[in-house]
Amino acid sequence: MSTKPTTRQVVLLTGLAMLAFAANSVLCRLALRHTEIDPATFTLIRLFSGAMMLWLIMAIKNRTERPAGTWLGGFTLFIYAFAFSYAYLHLETGSGALLLFGAVQLTMLGFGYWRGERMQGVAIAGLALAIGGLIALLLPGASAPAPGSAAIMLLSGVAWAAYSLIGKRAHDPLASTTGNFLRAVPMMLGAAIVFIADASIDIQGVLCAIASGTLASGVGYAIWYAALRSLSSFRAATLQLSVPILASLAGVLILDEPLTARLVLTSLAVLSGIGLVLSAGHSARA
Repeated sequence: MSTKPTTRQVVLLTGLAMLAFAANSVLCRLALRHTEIDPATFTLIRLFSGAMMLWLIMAIKNRTERPAGTWLGGFTLFIYAFAFSYAYLHLETGSGALLLFGAVQLTMLGFGYWRGERMQGVAIAGLALAIGGLIALLLPGASAPAPGSAAIMLLSGVAWAAYSLIGKRAHDPLASTTGNFLRAVPMMLGAAIVFIADASIDIQGVLCAIASGTLASGVGYAIWYAALRSLSSFRAATLQLSVPILASLAGVLILDEPLTARLVLTSLAVLSGIGLVLSAGHSARA
């Protein structure tokens, strides 16, 4: 059984996980909008390459443990990944991110409240500031999302929140993440067969999917599972509000998207709000 990480390690692991999540958004956006690959094929390659990377890491470390995880963890991972890719075919980036992380917020905060976690006044103000900044960044100029695609992205957010909450109980983050990926692959293979008529592929799309699967998903999710054991549901939910900001900044640097005053100001609002939540205390039932 692995030991619990120190505070410094939790900060480092959380930061790396948020960067991995942002990289996933950029890679998925790049693949589905600028290459020929379809969502099902992208997700299948993403999950399969992530499973292989995690299995390889376990083998290199010469571990005696076998992949762990659960079928529920694998199922929520499959639902999140496939719904995320499919929804972005018909959603603007801003409205899609708002729907995704809004669902994550509501699900994880609701679960935390049900478990007895309580936020203090400063933390509540910080959460409101972070959400307000995120809305200010994503809503202006965004077209109204199609109801069907919006529902799919909301489903993706709920599934990701569930996957994160399952990860809080993981004793061995690497083994749990590996097992979850291995279970998600056959589920995604079945979905890909259903959508075989829409299959399309090119080398650029495959490379994006492999990068998304091996680094941003496989390694990134193992890191997230390691950090989650030391984070409350409230803090884990709030931290993920930074991902759309990081993805937007990555878009400026990598995809040549414009750097606007609104992006700078809303980024400061979101990150300041996260800082207030992390600096404030919360209480929980024993």
